[in-house]
Amino acid sequence: MDLIHALRTTGSVRDFTDRPVTDDVLSAILDDARFAPSGGNRQAWHVIVVRDPGRRETLRDLYLDGWHDYVAHRLARLTPFSPLATETDRAAAFAQRDAAVALSQPNGFPESLDRVPVMLAVLADLTALAATDRDLGRYQIAGGASIYPFVWNILLSSHERGVGGVMTTVAIRNERGVLDALNAPPNFALASIVALGYPAKKVTKLTRRAVGDFTTVDAFDGARFGAD
Repeated sequence: MDLIHALRTTGSVRDFTDRPVTDDVLSAILDDARFAPSGGNRQAWHVIVVRDPGRRETLRDLYLDGWHDYVAHRLARLTPFSPLATETDRAAAFAQRDAAVALSQPNGFPESLDRVPVMLAVLADLTALAATDRDLGRYQIAGGASIYPFVWNILLSSHERGVGGVMTTVAIRNERGVLDALNAPPNFALASIVALGYPAKKVTKLTRRAVGDFTTVDAFDGARFGAD
C-alpha cells in the first residue's frame, strides 16, 4: 500500500467479521511494528496477546466500567477525563453515571470486547521511559512518545494486511485490575488495549481539521500557516 494512502485511510475499526487473524499475520504485524521509534531505542513496550476467555471477560468488564464513566462525561457535555476538570465537572459527570449505564447495548464494542478476534494489551515499562515532563507539576504526556508510535505501527501494518483495529485507552481507568489480571510486574503501566480483526465494513472517509486550523507561524497566536 502506498504510504500516503495508508496515512489517510487508516481509521479506527471496532466492528469485525468472524474471520480469524492467524498467528502468522499477527506475528508479521508485530514484526513491522517493532521498528517504531522510542526514547534511547529502549523499546519499552511489552505486548500480551490475550486469548484466555476468563481474562478476556475480566478485561471487558473493567473496560466497560470505564466506558460508562466516559459516556457519563459526554452526557454531561464534558471532555471525558480532561486533565483540567474541576470538582464541579467531576460531580456533573458522576451524576450521569446511571444514565450512561442505561445506554449500554449488548452488542456494542465495549460490551463485546471479549469477543474481538485479537485482543492485545500493550504495556509500558516505566523504568525505561524518559518522562521529561515528570517534574512540571502538570499532567504528564511525554513518556507516551516512546510507546504510542509502536501502537500506531500496529494499526498501520494491520491496515496493509487488510486487518482493521482500534487503539483504546478506556481500560486504563481500571489499570490496577487489568495489570493484576495479566500478572504484570509493578513497574509496568497499561498503555492501550488494541482490538484487531477483519473489518465488517470498509472505512471510506476520515474527517480531520485542515492544516491551517491547527498550525500557526512563530507563536500560538501567530498567523495561520498557509493562509493567504
